[in-house]
Amino acid sequence: QVQLVESGGGLVQLGGSLKLSCAASGSIFGRYTMGWYRQAPGEQRDVVARITATGSTHYAESVKGRFTISRDNAKNTVYLQMNSLKPEDTAVYYCNAAWINTYWGQGTQVTVSS
Repeated sequence: QVQLVESGGGLVQLGGSLKLSCAASGSIFGRYTMGWYRQAPGEQRDVVARITATGSTHYAESVKGRFTISRDNAKNTVYLQMNSLKPEDTAVYYCNAAWINTYWGQGTQVTVSS
């Protein structure tokens, strides 16, 4: 079992920045592909960014150049640095861990005001 706890969400103005963190339990964090997903009201949950065990990254087109995903395997933590935030980035952001099984965090709300 892996437990994921997100933090760092909140209310920010257009153009602002936030950094999300996701702390994972377990001793094999380094084997997991970690991801950030988001879900706005009435919409499906979509991938924002992923980082593999080897550090390869993937970003949704809508966040390329603005968001950066990173991981610290020593701290069992994955981060999402979000810059130049837009109202359309408003959503609940979920942390995801995928390897043999898939795990989700409880989500953290990000609201961008115009």
